[in-house]
Amino acid sequence: MTSWSDCHRRDGQSISFVPTMGFLHEGHLSLMKESKRLGNKMVISIFVNPTQFGVGEDFDSYPSDLDRDFKLAEDIGVDVAFTPNKADFYPQGFDTFIDQEKLPNHLCGLSRSGHFQGVMTIVAKLFNVVNPDIAVFGEKDFQQLAIIRRMVKDLNFNIRIIGHPIVREADGLAMSSRNSKLTPDQRITGLCLITSLKKAQSSLKNNETNAAALMHNAVEFICSHPETEIDYIRICDPDTLDDVAEIDRPVLMAMAVKVGTTRLIDNMILNPDE
Repeated sequence: MTSWSDCHRRDGQSISFVPTMGFLHEGHLSLMKESKRLGNKMVISIFVNPTQFGVGEDFDSYPSDLDRDFKLAEDIGVDVAFTPNKADFYPQGFDTFIDQEKLPNHLCGLSRSGHFQGVMTIVAKLFNVVNPDIAVFGEKDFQQLAIIRRMVKDLNFNIRIIGHPIVREADGLAMSSRNSKLTPDQRITGLCLITSLKKAQSSLKNNETNAAALMHNAVEFICSHPETEIDYIRICDPDTLDDVAEIDRPVLMAMAVKVGTTRLIDNMILNPDE
């Protein structure tokens, strides 16, 4: 992988990169299309990273279909699908991890101890091997995108990080590989996330600027649906992820909710001027 990348960079070609855990869906494909637009050569990685999964999470059951993924990537025009195995990246005795002090201590990081340490470590390793000029990440994982941007800046990676808007199913559900685990009834329930975000934006438009009130309304609405268990609902500063009390500027409303056993995340920028 590194030799291929070095060869094309010497020829003056730019390399764009989309890291994935596979089981590709339209959201991934949207990232790849953007990546292809931005670079001369496009690489994706497919690697289910064990260090970002906690005890009791779905590492062992994470969906996978490499043959299907390769076909979808080929149809998009991906030049290389990089598929390392666990032993390549985590050999016996592996003992080095990357961490951050502030951004992981919000949102998903509060209930997924060590998750972002695993994310940063694998992304840094992928960057070192692939050596891209550009990397594209989805805004559905807003906290992850913020953390990767901070890591790239702090560690002087010469890589431009591009955020790409959330891609949704026709019914509004944010696309995720985990959506395949939802039953038909749970899928309908899952729509309560995007609906609660839209309700919050509507309330803000009607001059409800108190973040606690908007979050309370979202909790009540989501809990009125069957099989829901809220991990968090927060309204925060998009840059620092610190909580916001009164909304007088664009803010991030983010949430994680279990529907049955499937953990869904979603977010929206709430803007008092819209």
